Amino acid sequence: MSAVIRLSNPLIEDARLHAKASGRSVSEQIEYWTRLGKAVEDNPDLGTHMIQDLLAGIKDIKLQKLAPYHFGISR
Repeated sequence: MSAVIRLSNPLIEDARLHAKASGRSVSEQIEYWTRLGKAVEDNPDLGTHMIQDLLAGIKDIKLQKLAPYHFGISR
């Protein structure tokens, strides 16, 4: 479902800068920040970097960009 929302110009410009650096669209950047903020509020005992790594892992799972891990074998 899509919805039109009003956001401040400074937020949009900040999102534009971060989006370009992250390879996301402005909408994707704002959605990412929203998911991150929600996850931080829902999990106050976890650090932000850990939550960012978890969100990245979830995205990789959805995109099927994972390789099997072989215990004890260094590559």
